[in-house]
Amino acid sequence: MSEEKTRMNPDSLYREEIYTDLHTGSIKRLIPVTGDGSIDAGRQEIFVGQATVMTPMGSLPLSFEIEADSLREAVEKYGPAAEESLQETMEELRRLQQEQASSLVVPKGGMPNDLGDGASGMGGLSGSGGIKLP
Repeated sequence: MSEEKTRMNPDSLYREEIYTDLHTGSIKRLIPVTGDGSIDAGRQEIFVGQATVMTPMGSLPLSFEIEADSLREAVEKYGPAAEESLQETMEELRRLQQEQASSLVVPKGGMPNDLGDGASGMGGLSGSGGIKLP
């Protein structure tokens, strides 16, 4: 990794505060600061919601930006933003599953074997067994 890629920009720093209700999730409040750590009034605060949803495949972490001008407004908008994020994530998972399923191609007649005995199927597993005994 080059030094250029790992260098932090002192003009785009944020202080992070985390708020939670201990049940639903959390909200990160990103407060813009200058290089010396004082508040940068020329930039907007950013609110990021975080939640974990249990699915049949396990837990699914969600992270989503909340359009808000205050912490109170971010708390009020948390639920709808979380729902929207979940819907978008589920649609993306469905799309990825469809791509995966459509990329599986099985050749007509099964997979060729490398035993050279004319047996077809996975690795020569057909009625002939694919193994020759002396």
